[in-house]
Amino acid sequence: MRKTLVTIAAAAAAIGAGSAQAQFAKPEDAIKYRQSTMYLMNTHLGRIGAVAKGAVPFDAAAVQNNAAIVEQIAKLPWQGFSPGTDTGRENRAKPEIWTNNAKFVEHSKRLELAAAGLSAAAKSGDLGQVKTAFGNTAQVCKACHDDFRKD
Repeated sequence: MRKTLVTIAAAAAAIGAGSAQAQFAKPEDAIKYRQSTMYLMNTHLGRIGAVAKGAVPFDAAAVQNNAAIVEQIAKLPWQGFSPGTDTGRENRAKPEIWTNNAKFVEHSKRLELAAAGLSAAAKSGDLGQVKTAFGNTAQVCKACHDDFRKD
């Protein structure tokens, strides 16, 4: 019993301990992680964008699925921007992410809220709501990229 409790305690400590940096063996791993999550988010947003622009027929179930994925992915990339991950692999992150981190965190929270709004709009099954929520989400993405991504 004691061995089981020690194992559980050690596992809990390992899960709860440390910063995001500790979650990645090297800075380039964190960079690759955040780039991968952004790529996936862009892919699924692009699918919704094609519907919003009328390039693809509206399929409520497909839009709802893509929006749910975006909502989940929007929570992920931020741990990949931990201190020390500004170098180590080619990336387009501006130094302002680390020098003005409060503003960056504000942008990340806005994206999470916008993605939740997009998911809610998709669940409504109303194309008009989806278009509005997609436009809002795209603007939130653009605002963050304008402030924090090199092009």
